[in-house]
Amino acid sequence: MIKENLVKTIEDSILKNWDSPCFSDYGGDSCSYAGVAATILRIQEIFKSFGVKKGDKIALCGRNSSNWAITYLATVSCGAVIVPILVDFSPEEIVHIVDHSDSKLFFAADSVFERVDKLGFKTAEAVISLENFGFFFARDDEKRKAAEGSDAAFIENIKQNPLVKENFHLEHIPNDTQASIVYTSGTTGFSKGVMLNHNALMVNVKFFVDNLMKDEPGNVLAFLPLAHCFGCAYDFLSQFARGAHIYFLGKIPTPKVILQAFEEIDPVIVVTVPLILEKIYLSKIVPLLDGTLLGTLIKIPLLNRLIYSKIGKQINDAFGSNHFELLIGGAAFNPQIEEFFKKCGVRFTVGYGMTECAPLIAYTHYFDGRPVGSCGKVIPYLEAKIDSPDANGIGEICVKGENVFDGYYKMEQETAGSFDSEGWFHTGDLGFIDEKGFLFIKGRIKSMILSSSGQNIYPEEIEAKINTMPYVLESLVIENKEHKLIAFVYPDKTKAKKDGIDDEKLNGIMEESRLKLNATLASFAKLSDIRIHPEEFEKTSTKKIKRRLYQGLAD
Repeated sequence: MIKENLVKTIEDSILKNWDSPCFSDYGGDSCSYAGVAATILRIQEIFKSFGVKKGDKIALCGRNSSNWAITYLATVSCGAVIVPILVDFSPEEIVHIVDHSDSKLFFAADSVFERVDKLGFKTAEAVISLENFGFFFARDDEKRKAAEGSDAAFIENIKQNPLVKENFHLEHIPNDTQASIVYTSGTTGFSKGVMLNHNALMVNVKFFVDNLMKDEPGNVLAFLPLAHCFGCAYDFLSQFARGAHIYFLGKIPTPKVILQAFEEIDPVIVVTVPLILEKIYLSKIVPLLDGTLLGTLIKIPLLNRLIYSKIGKQINDAFGSNHFELLIGGAAFNPQIEEFFKKCGVRFTVGYGMTECAPLIAYTHYFDGRPVGSCGKVIPYLEAKIDSPDANGIGEICVKGENVFDGYYKMEQETAGSFDSEGWFHTGDLGFIDEKGFLFIKGRIKSMILSSSGQNIYPEEIEAKINTMPYVLESLVIENKEHKLIAFVYPDKTKAKKDGIDDEKLNGIMEESRLKLNATLASFAKLSDIRIHPEEFEKTSTKKIKRRLYQGLAD
């Protein structure tokens, strides 16, 4: 265990930044660190009314907001276990997680409660509004009345006697205490509740704070879902530890909305997923270069440096003039787009992590020589190895160390199967480590295709190339029963219509693209067909396609 303590870090940041702005709901209300402290104590009084003790589970579901964040802090700082749930899950999935986790209380946004109200809960004693901490439901009416009376008295007392630094203190909670259960899926048959302790969270916070290289706390825009480890660790917990002013984007983060918010907030760092940058590239940059004079000039040596530099400045400025770098994670970044952004001098880096590591596994700053396609070097708190590498050094990535999870909740068999006899956690990801220590991800073991000639095919690599082809928004490569590779493409019909491209012409363009692509692929990895998929592929919270849903599509 590291010596730094998560709850002590929360307390220290509150006391150090007492009068500074802490949380703001973008376009709405704000509160100081002192205000956060008072609300933490208010929520913990509600806990007491329901007899919440150390180790009890508290479920939490809503879009990013100040009250979401404060509920999280109030829970972990009293030794209870937070169960953050993604709002994108179906009502049945949300109720399943609340029940499966044995959550005693459930804090929900009004819109969430409206969706789950009629389904009922097996374990939750009460459902509490994230908007005002009022009660939607309480199993025991006497406890509810007591809690409401206690809450009203607390609010009145704070008005009459504002909280002062000297009276604020959080209980010591050891780092080996369980802090969170994060469900990687909501579906009953696939739910895995990842148990993370305080130490795993603190390792991520400490690494981030030690490596940000920004003296002033500054502003941050939290637009990734906080219920996911990536957003929670780097948009929220780490920034709170730094004393930053965190703006929560509670609406769907479209590129237009995000870029406007960046301009207003001017964040010190941007934590994002590849999809955001890929959309900017495909919608803004490709039309600028495709078949234009600028597209011709960028191919001329020396002159192209000036063009790349100008494009890079515009991209950097779009994310705010004050940001240190764009930290990209959660999914693989298209290498062709990554190469372009690197030539433009965009300040970005690509990391690698998993929920089971809360989440960080590898990271390197944008200026520290990270090669295109790499996700950096393994962080100091972990060891990593490549298990059973092939002739190219590619094998399963395994890790062990300070921020590896404690297991899957109520899933002893799955937990045991994830670790080997020496304590290495098997990630299920394929990759290799080069001679300089940089980690490269090739894909998931489950998605790797073994060709009829015994060659390994990584569909993610082929998809990355398909996704840069004309009129392609996203793609999925699948092997059919005849061991042929079929690509399914969700097309950009809006652009096709604008360009006067009907379905017949679109199929013809796809076939031309297939032939060009096959010329660049090994013989065993060539595509037999490209088929139009009529709708967007269903995705996880980090925008990865749920491949298992489409396995029989090519047959």
